Amino acid sequence: MREDQGGAGQHAPVLLDEALEALAVRAGGFYVDATFGRGGHAAAILARLGKRGRLLVLDRDPQAAAAARELLGGDPRVEIAGIPFSQLGDALAGRPAVAGILFDLGVSSPQLDDPARGFSFLRDGPLDMRMDPDVGESAADWLARAEEREIADVIFRYGEDRHARRIARALVASRSEAPIRTTARLAEIVGRAVPRREPGKHPATRTFQALRIHVNGELEEIAAALPQAVERLAPGGRVVVISFHSLEDRLVKRFLRNASRDDPAWAGLPEVPAHARARLRLVGHAVFPSPAEVERNPRSRSAVLRAAERLAA
Repeated sequence: MREDQGGAGQHAPVLLDEALEALAVRAGGFYVDATFGRGGHAAAILARLGKRGRLLVLDRDPQAAAAARELLGGDPRVEIAGIPFSQLGDALAGRPAVAGILFDLGVSSPQLDDPARGFSFLRDGPLDMRMDPDVGESAADWLARAEEREIADVIFRYGEDRHARRIARALVASRSEAPIRTTARLAEIVGRAVPRREPGKHPATRTFQALRIHVNGELEEIAAALPQAVERLAPGGRVVVISFHSLEDRLVKRFLRNASRDDPAWAGLPEVPAHARARLRLVGHAVFPSPAEVERNPRSRSAVLRAAERLAA
C-alpha cells in the first residue's frame, strides 16, 4: 500500500520483485496477503503457486475485499476475508501453518484517489479517512469532539509535526465557527496555521497522516498482527513487511529485532528454555525501492521492506 499523498492514478504494487524474493514463494505453499489493496502482490504470489498452493487474502476495506472477490474469487486456490489483519490469528485458526505472510502497510492508491474516502487533501471530499467506512468514528466526527490537547497530541505523535499545538489551536477555533467536515477545509485551516512550509510538501500532509493513523488505529493493528503472524508461520516460513513511514517501520524493525534474539533475561546462562529463545531469523537488510521504481511510481519513495524467517521451535 502507498502512503504518500502525491502522484495520483498509480496503483503499481511497491517493491513487488523484492517482496516475492523475500517470501521465497514455493509452488505448494500456503500464503497470506494481509493487505490486498488492489491485488498486485496477491496476483504475483498466485502466479507462482501451483495447483496445491493456497492464498488467503485479507483487507478490512469493503471496496478492496470486493475487488479481491471480483479478481480472484473464481480461483479455487484463493480465499478472501474482509477483516482487519489484527484478526489474522482467528482467520488462520484450524488451518495448516503458513509458508509466508505479506503486510503492505499504509493506505492504497485507490483509497487516496477516491475523494469520497477523505484520505487526501488533493481532492475535496467528506472528511472520513476510515479504512472501513462502517466501523468506528470518522475523522470529522473525532475532530468535532476531541479536546485541543488531544488533537495536538495526535498530530505530534502520529504526524511528527512540530507545529502540532498551533494546528490544534487553529482547528478548535475554526470548528467553533463551523464544523470541519471536508478535506479542503481541513487542509485550508492547517495551511493557514503552519508558518513555514517544508520544501515539496503540503503543510497539511502530516496532519492528514496523523488523523488517518489515529482514526484507524493503524499502529495498534500492526502491533497486534505481528505476533499472530509469527505464531502461525511454519518453520522456515517468512514474514515480509513493507512500511511507508518512520512510525510503521520503527515498530516493525523493533519487533523483528526483538523476536530474532533470545530473551536477554537468560543471557549468559548455559541453557535457554524454549519460551525464551529467538523465534525469527532476520532475512537480509532493509530493502528500498530503486531509483527507477521511484521515478516510475513516486508513491514508492518512502517504502522500506523488512523480512524474517521462522525458526524451528
